[in-house]
Amino acid sequence: MSLENEELHNDNEQPQESTGNETITRVSGMFEDWFLDYASYVILERAVPAIEDGFKPVQRRIMQSMKDLDDGRYNKVANIVGHTMQYHPHGDASIGDAMVQIGQKDLLIDTQGNWGNILTGDSAAASRYIEARLSKFALDVVYNPKITEWQASYDGRRKEPINLPVMFPLLLAQGGEGIAVGLSTKILPHNFNELIDASIKHLKGKKFTILPDFPTAGIADCSDYKDGMRGGKVRVRAKISTLDKNTLNITEIPYGTTTSSLIDSILKANDKGKIKIKKIEDNTAAEVEILVHLPSGISPDKTIDALYAFTNCENSISPLGCVIEDNKPLFIGVTEILQRSTDHTVELLKSNLEIKLDEFEEQWHFASLERIFIENRIYRDIEEEETWEGVIAAIDKGLKPHIAHLKRAITQEDIERLTEIRIKRISKFDIDKAQQRIEALEEQIAQVKYDLEHLTDYAIAYFTRLKNDYGKGRERMTELRLFDDVDATKVVMRNTKLYVNREEGFIGTSLRRDEYVCDCSDIDDIIVFTNDGKMMVSKVDDKKFVGKDIIHVAVFKKKDKRTIYNMIYRDGSKGPSYVKRFAVTSITRDREYDLTNETKGSTVLYFSANPNGEAEVVTIFLRQVGSIKKLKWDLDFSDVLIKGRNSKGNQVTKHAVKKIELKEHGISTLKPRKIWFDDTVQRLNVDERGELMGEFRGEDRLLIITQAGVIKTILPELTTRFDDDMIVLEKWVPKKPISALYYDGEKERYFVKRFLIENENREEVFISDHPNSQLEIVSTDWRPIAEVVFAKPRGKEQRDNEELNFEEFISIKGIKALGNQFTTEKIKQVSLLDPLPYEEPEEVHADEIDVVDEEEVNEEDSPSKPSGQNPPMEITNLTRKNDDDDETFLDEKGQTKLF
Repeated sequence: MSLENEELHNDNEQPQESTGNETITRVSGMFEDWFLDYASYVILERAVPAIEDGFKPVQRRIMQSMKDLDDGRYNKVANIVGHTMQYHPHGDASIGDAMVQIGQKDLLIDTQGNWGNILTGDSAAASRYIEARLSKFALDVVYNPKITEWQASYDGRRKEPINLPVMFPLLLAQGGEGIAVGLSTKILPHNFNELIDASIKHLKGKKFTILPDFPTAGIADCSDYKDGMRGGKVRVRAKISTLDKNTLNITEIPYGTTTSSLIDSILKANDKGKIKIKKIEDNTAAEVEILVHLPSGISPDKTIDALYAFTNCENSISPLGCVIEDNKPLFIGVTEILQRSTDHTVELLKSNLEIKLDEFEEQWHFASLERIFIENRIYRDIEEEETWEGVIAAIDKGLKPHIAHLKRAITQEDIERLTEIRIKRISKFDIDKAQQRIEALEEQIAQVKYDLEHLTDYAIAYFTRLKNDYGKGRERMTELRLFDDVDATKVVMRNTKLYVNREEGFIGTSLRRDEYVCDCSDIDDIIVFTNDGKMMVSKVDDKKFVGKDIIHVAVFKKKDKRTIYNMIYRDGSKGPSYVKRFAVTSITRDREYDLTNETKGSTVLYFSANPNGEAEVVTIFLRQVGSIKKLKWDLDFSDVLIKGRNSKGNQVTKHAVKKIELKEHGISTLKPRKIWFDDTVQRLNVDERGELMGEFRGEDRLLIITQAGVIKTILPELTTRFDDDMIVLEKWVPKKPISALYYDGEKERYFVKRFLIENENREEVFISDHPNSQLEIVSTDWRPIAEVVFAKPRGKEQRDNEELNFEEFISIKGIKALGNQFTTEKIKQVSLLDPLPYEEPEEVHADEIDVVDEEEVNEEDSPSKPSGQNPPMEITNLTRKNDDDDETFLDEKGQTKLF
């Protein structure tokens, strides 16, 4: 070891402590400093952009190199990369990658060649094959050497800008992200025009809000954006439409994904059984087109939700606003970034105006001196002078009588410039032109001074010009929308089968030799009821013990208030029997619940699970013991109130029950469900969000009509998705006619038709299928009236407006009928007026019963007898033997009394 290295080694030795057989060396000093220096370097020089111009160092150096090489023509990117290495002390690969990222944002660099594709993830061609030059926008807003602060480059051979004088919120327009040591940054891109509008609002003292806009388009929910600060979240989704009943079309993808990664995630979800697809076609070129083909019988709406739930069709982005200010990281929101950027732009504009003012005043000063010098022939005063000092003095003396109006004193440099005027210029000097130039300069000086005095107005005009010059074609690409949460359990494909061994008490997907229950998914919860009145909800598994003597097992639906369980149980081994009805809306997973009176030996005598609150009628048989007079009677579950699962229930009898038999299937005792449509998220809901569609029973349907003339009815499932061109969505009344006025493209005339939907399960088009056919107006009123405004034909008089009574014009015909001809003249506008009065026939329904809250105390039921017939999901009849002699409780009329 050399002496020098030995000394360095000795300097770096750390203090050591001996404890028994161990030696502790404390790591401090130089090691700590090295890490801190490295962390500071990565933060300041590589990963995080500066707030002043929005550039990272490598980006700033690329832009300066492109300015150095700029001559209006394209340069090879390899040449630009090589030139940038004079400023940037790193390899060409990092410079080339950074330049491609700038070029793909299509704002600062005018590209030529294959620069890759942000949609497919394809990389750019080699730097020797692609070319670039500065865009007009970059030349306009990024550079101004007169107001740029400079510093020496890393090797001291060149000067590079500390920050470029960017007069635009460039950081928010392009976005930026980077990972440093101990911190990171992720600033999302925003819309060009919206940033300018926000800057103008800030200058006017108004409030503004800016939200991300992504180059991959898609749909975004920015309700939790939190101004781009830490803790915020943006949900982004692909844009998926239904091409036909077996094909989905993905036309826009979420930010941060590519078509390749998106397709991979869909295939993985399919392999795991989360979704079910037939095949995928990727037809992406300049625009995204991914066709997802579905097997027959698979719901497109449900598949779309499943794609959002289980694939990269929906992602969550966590923004983090971090920038460099005064060589320190600063965590900041996008609103403040824009405010600071706008204020910085105003300061740069002010500096530029002040420089212009100085330049114009200098030009005016010298133009005035030049005119004095030539007009008064002061140049002749130097003919006799033999020395330079004499020449200067002669000119100075000759100028003094004429300089009272000048705005500053004459310097020797001014006089030396006068001596440099050529004789040819003096001989051709035009006093009038000189005066006009001086007056023009005076106007320019006055304008600059005015702009300085009205700096805010000047800045607003500057931003307005930028929008007019460069804003075209930069409209918002990402659609902003509130997302509804997709319940994964409702949209996952049933990719496995559930089995049960009732006697031994096992459930699972691997019990293939036992009883098949239903199809389920691997994320479902399973609800189980046993003979002793116990209930448990557990996650689906290969094999799991839940309790012996299982009487009911099914997939559990959380917050399901419409599935009602009807149960009769005996309290203890010799106690009375009770009846109860209840729903199970929420539970603790894997916890055992006792649905009886918690008496040892309790047994379930009868059990049924009813998906829509059905209430059947059962016959109860007692054992003939002692002096019991009535051994048989009927019990109607509709007479029993629905209460919480913890309620004891109502007493049926204290005698021993021999058996219970189902007499007749029941009907729903629940109130019809109110359904709303939330236009913001384009979804149905039961949470009172949006417009009330009405009260729906099991057989009720929704009517949907689109602008393309498509009409259909559907069951109101909350997972249903709706087309963008939907113009009618309401509860369907089968006997109410649909009235329409449409243009037939083949016959080139307008027709009126009225019809009823003939097949509720079929989607049909009720206008002609010619490509030029167009629906003008459709009404679902009983007796609609419309006002028709005709277009003015050339050379003819305007036809008066006409009132169209659909009921009088045409009777109700089939949906395929062409209708009656209305006119061949062009219609300008059709508006619906108030319909004629009509008394809609009332629908007759039976009385209905509400579900009582979960924790409501046990009270005597009040009878209610609904009508209709709907079979329950599952009924379990359990016959019990009891040799005890007991009596039936009867009221004064001899009827069975429930307690």
